[in-house]
Amino acid sequence: MTPDLVGILFVVWGALTVVIGASMLALGLGAAMLTIGREDTFAARLTGAVFITLALMAILWGLAHILVGIPVRRRRPWSRMAALMLGTMDLVLLPYGTALGCFALITLLREKGKRAFLHA
Repeated sequence: MTPDLVGILFVVWGALTVVIGASMLALGLGAAMLTIGREDTFAARLTGAVFITLALMAILWGLAHILVGIPVRRRRPWSRMAALMLGTMDLVLLPYGTALGCFALITLLREKGKRAFLHA
């Protein structure tokens, strides 16, 4: 278990989350387009707003993982702490986020993981 694998998994997780966010953004914009020229479309407006909000959150979450995963592979000292914070928050995202969070925490909190970032 190396920090390199944690970095790769963070980048992959981030890229998939950005793709999911982009598709949700398309759905949200489609729902918002249904409301143009109509007055009785509260449900479509609400759906569009929720989808757009969730899409932007997913895109930001994915970008955060990409922006931390690359420096983790390069063993930048600050990236270990950032990866630990993201991994901790990933624990609530069942089931894949939980697996990624556990793996990141186990790998980066072990002595071997700590030493890998001291000599960078």
